[in-house]
Amino acid sequence: MNEKINIPQSYKPGVKDIKNVIAPSGVEINANYLKIGNKFAKTIFVFTYPRYLSSGWFDSIINSPQLLDISIFVHPVDTATALRSLRKKTTQIEAQLMEREQKGLVRDPILETAFQDIENLRDQLQQAQEKLFNVGTYITIYADTKEDLEKVEESFYSTLESQLVYAKPAVFQQMEGLTSTFPLNEDKLLIHTPLNSGPVSSFFPFVSMDLTSDEGVLYGINRHNNSLIIFDRFSLENANQVVFAKAGSGKSYATKLEIIRSLMMGTDILVIDPENEYEKLAESVGGSYFKISLSSKNQINPFDIPIIPEDEDPANVFRSHILNLTGLVKLMLGEITAEEGAMLDIAITETYASRDITADKKDFTGITPPLLGDLQSVLQNMDGGKGMAQRLERFTKGSYAGFTNQQTNVDMKNKLIVFSIRDLEDELRPIAMYIILNYIWNLIRAEMKKRILIIDEAWWMMKYKDSADFLFSIVKRGRKYYLGVTTITQDVEDFMNSPQGRPIIYNSSLQLLLKQAPATIELISKTFHLTDAEKGLLLEAGVGEGLFSAGLKHVAIQIVPSYYENQIITTNPEELMEQKKLK
Repeated sequence: MNEKINIPQSYKPGVKDIKNVIAPSGVEINANYLKIGNKFAKTIFVFTYPRYLSSGWFDSIINSPQLLDISIFVHPVDTATALRSLRKKTTQIEAQLMEREQKGLVRDPILETAFQDIENLRDQLQQAQEKLFNVGTYITIYADTKEDLEKVEESFYSTLESQLVYAKPAVFQQMEGLTSTFPLNEDKLLIHTPLNSGPVSSFFPFVSMDLTSDEGVLYGINRHNNSLIIFDRFSLENANQVVFAKAGSGKSYATKLEIIRSLMMGTDILVIDPENEYEKLAESVGGSYFKISLSSKNQINPFDIPIIPEDEDPANVFRSHILNLTGLVKLMLGEITAEEGAMLDIAITETYASRDITADKKDFTGITPPLLGDLQSVLQNMDGGKGMAQRLERFTKGSYAGFTNQQTNVDMKNKLIVFSIRDLEDELRPIAMYIILNYIWNLIRAEMKKRILIIDEAWWMMKYKDSADFLFSIVKRGRKYYLGVTTITQDVEDFMNSPQGRPIIYNSSLQLLLKQAPATIELISKTFHLTDAEKGLLLEAGVGEGLFSAGLKHVAIQIVPSYYENQIITTNPEELMEQKKLK
């Protein structure tokens, strides 16, 4: 006799399990409110509107800081049915008016106005100038306690009644009211008010600023209406962004959050990191992290030959590279005369020519590029060039030679690449930024890919004319190469005082302004044309709070990470110590 053995099947989650995951553990239903888990909820409905509804009257409700859900159901009414109903109503009102007249009573302005309105509406319906709708407006409000729920309810009644709009709670129908405000498109309350096209149109469009799109990354939460700020920076005329904030307000935190979410969308990220803030992030996501210092093993040769893009003239690319190099050497030398500048241009060209690298070549593959020391030798042998050669000595043979006079040995084949310059002296930081940017710019021009270049503490480059000019040229030309440049600074005054500071802002379609110091708020306000309310918001903002602008739209933003994102990007000492303990 064979015995049948039932082998238990492994559990496989299905579609039906989703309801159990998202549903609360229970709902307590009362006549006047609901308790959903630990939250209290109440649904109210609008039952009376004034004779005239001005456009945007619903703005104060939509932009309320309270947690709420709103549903507006607009049910079209058949015109023939509406005309029959209005004809009966007209007959009733006309009979009442005649009766009052026969009895010699004083005229009733309310009845006369109603009669005129109905007659006008009948004419407009008949001429297809208007349509009639049954409109249901339901609002579900939430609070942590029953007392708070009552306070929120009273504030909504007050707001609505100030515009002669009246509402009531859905007594004994709270569950139906909650269902009606869920995104299920089910009108369970069926409490309607007849409105024609004009009043119905006053509900739309919502005048609340909205930065939610189908594509892009999540930047934060809109503090006006609790909607998500999801935006694709590459959808604008340029993908550049400026981030201004005082120290400790969350500017690097917000940027690291964008990096993680942009990487998931397939965007390559390049970062210039002045304070080693991005090292942990690079390690967590498998990025490349290069430390540029006087004794570092990571080197970049500023004389690297640029890769020639297929659609560009090699001579133009080479000459552009020489101009960029000239700006770098000027930064190293300090103040130079016009004659020295002309001599320097010739010397750089001859330095390349000594390695058989000239503008008429189509391909530089396999040729070893010169070093800064080769330029010094050329200047040494030129009439009038010895002074500049001596001033370059510290960068070729002196204490600064460690990072300016070596061949490049970094590998740029990664989705996230971070260059750290924290271990450099303050005097060398603008030079290092220039060298790294020039190297990155040559790579960007060589291959078009969706990239974001992040320059933290950009005010270092804005302190010197040549480096500021170079940064502005990248910001201005980046769009052509599918590049978005993010410039971050806490020293607003140094940034703005540079001749290229404002042009960089005007060429950046996105702006993120976090908490500002009182000393700089007027400068920020004047630059970004802020209102008094927006100035107050930036002065009183907490960490990760501020203003986010994209094109002509700007909203109050709250930067919100997930738990795991916060574990990667946090710089809070308490959280870092806690992480060490857990390890």
